Amino acid sequence: MATWNSRGLRGSTLEDLVNRTNEKYRENRLALIQKVPTPITPIQIDKESRHITLAYFDQKSTVDYIGAVQGIPVCFDAKECGVDTFALQNIHEHQVAFMEDFEKQRGVAFFLIYFTGRDLFYYLPFSHLKVFWDRALAGGRKSFRFEELRTDYILPKGHGVFIPYLDMLQKDLEERY
Repeated sequence: MATWNSRGLRGSTLEDLVNRTNEKYRENRLALIQKVPTPITPIQIDKESRHITLAYFDQKSTVDYIGAVQGIPVCFDAKECGVDTFALQNIHEHQVAFMEDFEKQRGVAFFLIYFTGRDLFYYLPFSHLKVFWDRALAGGRKSFRFEELRTDYILPKGHGVFIPYLDMLQKDLEERY
């Protein structure tokens, strides 16, 4: 069972940016995406602030976000990477299985990766991740390098939202069909 400690909020800024982007998409009636809450059991609570300081995850989470874009079911996970090599240990087997099943139901699964050293966001279609995942399972590299990624999936700056992933979702859909 994994534990959570309030000092370990590495991805909270990324999560805030994704949440604000999703709010903007909802306001503009482009998408309805929600953060999937992770059920926890509190173990330690600070009596003064009444904040949880230590907890256990009740179950394995699937993805960070799920919803619909113009009637298309989507799910995705948001990850940060401080270097140009992304370790696949940051993605769990149950997440890959969920995304694979999601796509079999005609949904679209992807990852949003923030490469902090480059200050850029990347849209990684599930099918692209699966190539790296299968390579690792076959005994190959347990990571992928930024240089292995397609540059046409780098998210553009601007567009009136923090992380404009809908353009890349459209590109992903066009390449599928």
